[in-house]
Formats: sequence, C-alpha cells, structure tokens
Amino acid sequence: MRINVTRGALPTTPVENSPPKITKPKTVAAGIPAVYSTLKHGLKKMGTISSIRNFNRVNKFNGFDCPGCAWPDPASRSIAEFCENGAKAIADESTKNRANPDFWSKWTVKELSEKPDFWLNNQGRITHPMVLHEGEEKYQAIDWNGAFQIIADKLAGLSNPDQALFYTSGRTSNEAAFLWQLLARSFGTNNLPDCSNMCHESSGVALNQSIGIGKGTVKLEDFSKSDLIIVIGQNPGTNHPRMLSTLRDAKLAGASVISINPLVEAGMGRFKHPQKPLDILGRGSKIADEHLIVDVNGDQALFRGFSKYLISNKSIDEKFIQEFTTGFEEYSTIVEETSWSQIESNCGIDKDSICRVASYIANSKSIICCWAMGLTQHKNSVSTIQEITNFCLLRGNIGRPGAGLCPVRGHSNVQGDRTVGINHDPPQYLLDGLLREFGVPAPENIGSDAVESVIDMISGSAKVFLSMGGNFLSAMSDSVKTAEALKHCELTVQISTKPNRSHLVTGKTALILPCLGRTEIDESEIGLQFVTVENSMGVVHSSVGHARPASHHLMSETSIVAGIGHALQMTGRGNEEIDWKSLGQDNDLVRSKIEKVIPGFNDFNIKCRVDGGFYLPNPPRDGRVFETETNKANFISSKLNSISISEGRYCMMTIRSHDQYNTTIYGLDDRYRGISKGRRVVLMNIQDMEEEGFHESEIVDIPSHFNGRIIKSQSWFVVPYDIPRRNVATYFPESNVLIPIESVAEGSNTPTSKSVEVSIAKSSELP
Repeated sequence: MRINVTRGALPTTPVENSPPKITKPKTVAAGIPAVYSTLKHGLKKMGTISSIRNFNRVNKFNGFDCPGCAWPDPASRSIAEFCENGAKAIADESTKNRANPDFWSKWTVKELSEKPDFWLNNQGRITHPMVLHEGEEKYQAIDWNGAFQIIADKLAGLSNPDQALFYTSGRTSNEAAFLWQLLARSFGTNNLPDCSNMCHESSGVALNQSIGIGKGTVKLEDFSKSDLIIVIGQNPGTNHPRMLSTLRDAKLAGASVISINPLVEAGMGRFKHPQKPLDILGRGSKIADEHLIVDVNGDQALFRGFSKYLISNKSIDEKFIQEFTTGFEEYSTIVEETSWSQIESNCGIDKDSICRVASYIANSKSIICCWAMGLTQHKNSVSTIQEITNFCLLRGNIGRPGAGLCPVRGHSNVQGDRTVGINHDPPQYLLDGLLREFGVPAPENIGSDAVESVIDMISGSAKVFLSMGGNFLSAMSDSVKTAEALKHCELTVQISTKPNRSHLVTGKTALILPCLGRTEIDESEIGLQFVTVENSMGVVHSSVGHARPASHHLMSETSIVAGIGHALQMTGRGNEEIDWKSLGQDNDLVRSKIEKVIPGFNDFNIKCRVDGGFYLPNPPRDGRVFETETNKANFISSKLNSISISEGRYCMMTIRSHDQYNTTIYGLDDRYRGISKGRRVVLMNIQDMEEEGFHESEIVDIPSHFNGRIIKSQSWFVVPYDIPRRNVATYFPESNVLIPIESVAEGSNTPTSKSVEVSIAKSSELP
C-alpha cells in the first residue's frame, strides 16, 4: 500500500527554543492562586456572562457534568462545585474562538503540525464538518450527509469487518458509547480500543481477577468513615483537585493520610480550600501525615513490605480471610520468602521506615487505598495492584464502611464507557443482550486494543480508523510509530470539538466531525435531550447542557453515530433491525435499550432523573460477594520484580503539568512544580546532574532503550528537582515518542509510560 507521506505533518509538538522559567516548587495547593487562575481562564475564554452561567451550572442537579475528571460529586452541592482545572476545561470548551472553514483554508496540515499543541487548542471550536481529500493539503467544508456517505462507502468496501477500528475517548457519554459499540458490533467487529487501554486497564484486569469486578469498592461517604487513606502514584492537586476537599474533610473527621509517590506533590502537602475563608487566608489544611518517596516502580515492593510486617506480627483478620478469601497460604509463603534486602532495594525505602508505617497501619481499623496512573503504566502493573489488593484483604478492608479499593479514573466517563460496552474483549452477557435486543450476532474475534490497533494499521490489517473524541496520536505511546500507523489507513475519522494533532497526521482521506460539548444544549427533532455519565465510584447521573452551541452545524455524539449507522445501513452492510434514526433523536430510547442489555440499569430513565443519580451494583462493596471463579476474593501471589535499569541510565516516568488535562494543553505553566513558559523539560535529581556535568536549563537529548531498539528525542531542558536518584520525569504527550510500542504491561497490554529506560546525553553527544 502507498503510504501518505506527501503532507509531511509532524507527529509530535515541535521543539522549544527558549528555556523555561524555574522557581521553587510550591508546598500548598489551591488558595488564592487557584481562584485567580479560574477567573483568568473563564473571563479570557468565555467572557463574564458565560463564565457566570457555566460555572453556576457545572456539577449541579439539572446541570452539566464537568468534562474534566471523574471524581464524584457530594450529595450536598456548594455554590461553586468545581475546581481550578475543571474551570479550565469548561472555559476551554466554551471558548469564543472558532476554527471555522476560513481557518482551515489558511493552513496546510503540514504548517499546522509545526505549531505547538497549546497553539492548536487555542484556535477554538470546530464549526463545520471538514474533509481532507486524498492528495490535498488543506481541509475543506463538507455537509453531514456527504461525510456520512464517505464513511459508509469506505466501511462497506472493506473485505473484512475487522479492518475497521472504532476508538473511544473517556469524555463520551453513556448513550453515545452504547451506540458506538452497537455500530461496531453490528458491522461485525469487536475492534473497540479506548483510552482505558492506556490508563486503568491494569486496574480492571487486576481487580477482576482478585475480587470479581474491575471497579473500586468505595463510596464517597466512606472517606469520612476511614481511619487511614493511602494515596499511591497519584497527584490529586493537578489531576483530581476536588479530591483534596474530600481528603481535607476526612482529616477533619479523624482520618490520617499517607502519600506514596516518587515526587512530593503540592496537593498532598497543604490545601487551601478556595471556598473556605479560614483556609484560603490561613495556612490551609495539612493533607498527608506521611510522604513515602518511593523509587519509580517500587510500589509492589513497598506493599510487600507492609504485608510482611502485618503477617509476621499476626495483625491480620483471620476470620475474614477464612470466610471470604482463598490463596492466603500461598501468599503468606511468598511474602515470608521475600527478603527485606530485596524489598528495600526494589522500593528505595529502608526497612525501619516501612515497619514504622506498617505499625500504624496495623492499628488502623478501616483503610482506603487510592491510586492512579502512577501504578497502572508499568510492566508489572497488574501484579502491583494485586499486591495492594492482597494488602487490603489481609485486614478485611473490602466491603465495609470506611474501607476499600479506589482506582481514581481520569476522564469524566471512561468508567461508564466500559460499563456500556466499550470493550475489545466483551463479556458474554453483553453479546447475548445485543443478540436478544437488536438481532446482532457476536463478532467472531476478540477485538484489538489500543496498542494492537497501531500494530494492525502498520501491518495493513486495519484500513479505517474512526475516533469518538480524544486525540489518539498524542495520547498513544511511540508517537512516530502511531503516526506511521494512521498514515497507512484508507480513511481516518475524528469526532472532535477542537483542533488537535490527530487531525494533522491522517489516512489517505480524513474527516473531522464536530460535535456538541458537554456544556451545550442538545435539541433534536423531538425535543431537548440530556446524557448520562458514570463517575469513579459507580454513580450514574444526568448531564444537561444549557449553553448555546458553538455553531448551528454541530451534531450531538449520539446523532453522529446514528448518522453513520443509517448511511451504512443504506449500503446494505448494516443491521436492518436497528432503527438508527430514532436512536439518534431520542436518548430516552437509547437508555431503554441500555437497560435491556446491561445489568444494573433497571428503571434507567426514572433513576437518572433523580438528583444525584444512582449507584450501579457492586457485589464486593455491597455484600462482600466476589464473583470470581472461586466465588471468593483471591490472594494472587506474584514474584517481586521491578524495572531493571542498566548502569548509567535512568527510569523515566511521564507526568502532567498543572496546565493540562490529558493531551489538552491549557497553558505553559506548571505552577505547583515551579516550572513556567515551557514544557519540554526533564526533571532530574541534582546529584545525578552533578555526576553527569549538567547545569540547570542545559539542552540535552534523550534516547530510550528497549530490547535493542533505541528511540531518540532531541532538545530537552534539564530541571533540577527533588526526585529519587536514577529516576527522571517528563511531560506527556511530548515524551510519548520515547515509549516503545512493544513495551507494555503484562496482562493488560497498557503502554509502560511510567517506566521507560532512557539515557540523558548532552545535545552535542547524540549522533
């Protein structure tokens, strides 16, 4: 196949020419700076009136769900039920700027690719469907029917349904996600890669094997009933800021908090609640009582140490273990055989410190363990999360008030998307339900996940890539390989709100289909519509947009999916039993179908209209019922392991700045870490810098190393930082280019974005 190389678009953000400004990292989160940042972003992008309207409706009953993180809303809502980064997401979606056809006519895709991601995002909302025809260098407007026909004709012309990939972003609503998977499976494929493959897939795999459900086991109110909350591999101050309010309230109720992270983040130091005058004007609330600075990828060893102490001191719940679990004897043996020297070596923390903290754990009745991508993106992520689950099982910290497992999801509906069927390896009940309700037979093959999709496109076994939201090129590992994959396609389709890099590296033909945002009014031919989402703790609730759409040419996500489905039906390749036109107009009808296919959605249209929504069933949480093969919670034993770094190299982890959400860049400042006016930085231990002969802001190059393959990335600025020796940190998506597509977590196939072996070389030394 001829690859589209003539456009020459860059797969990654271009290098920066000026060093960043570096100041001392902050030790306090939120406060007046957060209020100022909120007002600045709101007023600059939305204006005064829109800021007041949107901020007053976010996360309110009969309002819209914040398009940022998936942290749950409290039962009692405040006047401003949002955080600084939520405000940035809202302002970003509601910007007055427009990327209309005139904008696209000014630039070739190659010229646009030479702009930074921050600049691309700032161009504003896409107003019209756009097409990039084969051989052309600029997008041009196209009507909706024409766009749907291009997609339908290309799909209908495939010789095998598995030649199509249907990717999903975590901002997609339950209704749109359900229709998206229905479209894919009615076409005949399980190729439903999604953003969860890149983040919490490891959590889902680990927890399903251990406790029979791929979700957490706590409710929001459990935090105020907990004695001890352990936050692992997570930076709530930037990625889930409203979690800090929950931790603050838990501290006031008597809980203690332990932070485990290679970096000491400001949000886990002190927190000044922006809506509490005594906090914002005073010193704020202390959050973490203890910071354990673990080496990158050392968490499995640390929790093995905790378990070793608890078992040897008989500080375990023998009654719970006997009644509700299996595999304890084998686990106890492997813990006993693990030496303290190996534990210390793997985690970077000494035995005395581990035992001191473990003694406090032994006296804590109810413990919650929270984690995010600091745990999920390593080769041993599944076994690490199962080690933490074992730790919780030892003292019966699952299925009772104030205790449990809490994987903190990022995108606002990534968990809901999986619940309603976005899964390349679907459960049998879903396939049975689709056959029963729609006459859709189960596709023959297990589908491809995100990593496998890149490999499929490169090999030519996948020819069409359709993306429901997101920015696949920037989110995925191995950016150059991912770009190569997309260029192999006959057609790439992006359902989007704003310009991003995935619009610029495309197949032979490319479409951009602009959709309504979460904040906007959705009105179909039969009346006003709303959607639902599921938060990190399994609550499904409504989201109702109130703002005027950015363009009258926009369509809702559900109507776009239905439009594709109907056009495909007209070619003779679609399932004739599906009434796509009705489904695209009526979200109540979609919800009634979800109710009939997905367990737990009884009376969906009634419950979703209740203020605050409803909890989905969660057997481990609700009744200590574990739907595993053993019908018990499983202690799963694994050998202790960690990434092995060669002499003279470093373990690199990717992180977010405070001015971004996932791949969306709101600005060039990382206020809490003291880095501004730049993103292309590598955070290094000062002793490592001295040993290498580097000085602050020196330009270096970074090669990554994996199984003999070397990937080189040039022009990074060195920033001295308090990080364990032989560990470094870089921002993604800029450093995704260094993560080999072949380097994945065992069991989940998640890219190892938090444990990449790299060298750091003076710029002149790298050939």
